Order: sequence, then C-alpha cells, then structure tokens
Amino acid sequence: MTATPLRVGFLLNHAAAHQVAHALPIALAMRERLPESQLEVFVSAGAIEDEVRRLMTDDAGLRIVRLDGARPAANLATRLSGGALPIDRVSILHRNLHRFRGLNALVVPEKTSLLLKTRFGLEHLKMIHTRHGAGDRAIGFDKASGRFDLVLMAGAKIRDRLQANGLLDTARHAIVGYPKFDLLRSPPPSPLFDNGRPTVLYNPHPSPRLSSWYRAGRHVLDYFARSDRFNLIFAPHVMLFAKRFNISLSPPALARVGLVPREIYGLPHIHVDIGSPASVDMTYTRAADIYLGDASSQVYEFLASPRPCVFLNPSRHDWRGNVDFAHWRAGPVVEGLAELDEALGQAVAAPERWRRHQEELFAYSFDLDATPSSERAANAIADFLAA
Repeated sequence: MTATPLRVGFLLNHAAAHQVAHALPIALAMRERLPESQLEVFVSAGAIEDEVRRLMTDDAGLRIVRLDGARPAANLATRLSGGALPIDRVSILHRNLHRFRGLNALVVPEKTSLLLKTRFGLEHLKMIHTRHGAGDRAIGFDKASGRFDLVLMAGAKIRDRLQANGLLDTARHAIVGYPKFDLLRSPPPSPLFDNGRPTVLYNPHPSPRLSSWYRAGRHVLDYFARSDRFNLIFAPHVMLFAKRFNISLSPPALARVGLVPREIYGLPHIHVDIGSPASVDMTYTRAADIYLGDASSQVYEFLASPRPCVFLNPSRHDWRGNVDFAHWRAGPVVEGLAELDEALGQAVAAPERWRRHQEELFAYSFDLDATPSSERAANAIADFLAA
C-alpha cells in the first residue's frame, strides 16, 4: 500500500517581510527531500507575499496560499493601538483554521502561531519552529520557545540557553545552521557612496526598553548629518517604523516611534531605508564598514565578515556578564555622543581590535558546514515526521 503523502505547511503571517528568509529556504529544500509531499506556503497579503514571490523562482514547486484577511474589527483594533497589538494576526489565524486542520505539520518562524494549539483547538497539529534571527534577547528564550514539537536552532548558543531555561527536549530539537545565509548567492552589493569615507550602518531595534532609537536616535542622526568623516546607512529593524507605537513583553514597555527628520533624507552621505527588501536581505550588513546598533540580531549577520561594531547604551543597562547582551562583547559600548565619536575613530584606526571576540560569538551562534543550512533543516523535519 502506498503511504499517504505528507502535507506540510509553512506559515508566514506578519506585517513585515523579515521572517520570510528564515522559513522559505527550508520549504524549497523540502521540495527536494520530499518531492511526493504536498507543501504549501501560507502567506498574509502585502509585504510577506511580495517577498515570498521575489525570492521564489517560477518553477519552485510550492503552492502559495494567500490567507483570508483579518476581520474588520481586528484591523481597526490594531490600527487604534498604533500597531502595538497584533490583533489582526491573531484574527488571521482564527479565520484560516480550515487550512491548517489537515496538515501533518506547520512550520513557523514566530510564536504567535502557538495559539493554534493552545486556544484554537488544533492540539494534534505538529508545530515546528524555525526561529528568526540568532540574537540574545531574553524573549527568544521564554516559555513559549519550549512549547513547539520541534525546534530548529542556528547553533550551540540557542541550544545552551534553551537548556539552561529548562525548555529543551533532546528528542525535539535539531541544530541546523542558518537557512537565511543560503540566500547569499551574489557578490557583495556595490558601494552606496563614492566619496571614500567609511560607511556606518545604524540598525536600532524596535524594543522600547532595549533600543537606542527612543532616547538617542535623533541625536545619532544629527551627529552623522554634521559628519565629514563617515557615511551613514540608516536601516533600522524593519519593525521599528512599521507602527506608530512599539510594545515589548520582555521587558514590558510601550513607546511612540516618532519620525525620521525630513532634512536627513536629502543628504548625499546618508542613505535611509526604513523597510524595503534591502533592509531584511543582508544588503546593508554586507555593504557597511562599521555596525552601530543595540539589540538587533542583525549584528550576527554583519559578523559573517568580522568588522568593527559599536553599541549604544543610552538607557545605561547593566550589561556586563548578562547573556541577553552577549553580542556587546563584539565592540565598545558607549552611552553618549562624545564616546561615540571616539569609538568610531578607534574602529577606523584599529579595525582588528575586537576580531577574536567577534569570531567566537559568531561560531557559538552559528553551526555552519558544507551542507546548506536549509537542507539540514529539511532533513531534520523529514526525520521528525518519519519518527
């Protein structure tokens, strides 16, 4: 008797496209590993669908399914909260239960989808977490992170932290590397500037408690506007300006985002991108000479080629020895603009100073080998479903 083909879904349900590269390469690799299976990529309309179609070839062999949108009341509630509460995403989950019921497994890069099991009655659906990013923030190691049937991890760091928090079942996890890196098929992008200055990437995170944007962002932009030494790429985490208000759960906080000063856009040595595909596909982490940031996991993507990093701490976090700030070992941590000027000068004068720490952090975060990470992830999923 012929076995019934597996049905595996890949769910991409978000307002922005930054999670696509952490799941879609695995779907493409699974097509090769399990060609007889039915693979579906469920997308919410907008930026997510656009990015999926941008990255997929015409003959990808995957079925793209656009999810039914949120109910009007949920969209209204999300707008009234300034985007801080993702009520629309929860509504989309609820409206599409019929699409998920017949699946053998659902692969997701985020944790809101756990509601399918805990609130919406799909207790028997196998949930597989790809995670997105390989950063150090505490929320990446909360209780929800341990509730999946299978967790795919970039490297030993993720495994060790989940294990330390009592969230790791040895039979339900696999270290697979970083599928997003599999998308880097092209040479580094051409320089954005031709003036010979070193280029700094300022990449603040949206978290109200951890981001440098709310307390120091305008001052940082003013500093570079006046600078005759540096170019600036201002490409924050794609979710920073996606909402009028940002909320974080760990630690809890709410903050108004504000606007980028209009005059910044017209300066020839500053490039602003608050949400294009280039802000999520590693274009800028590859193009910059120096990374300037706070809590974003994109610093680890930058460190694929070790280069100087500087970290902003205007909130004066007690970060030393704190695993939530492990990436701050990759460069100097500064609290004010005077220190920033000195740190950037040192980055140009002594770019190798922090290289050993950077290489150690990268190796601990990413387990990479000759086999593409997306193929390793597809194999892990196939083995899990077979078992």
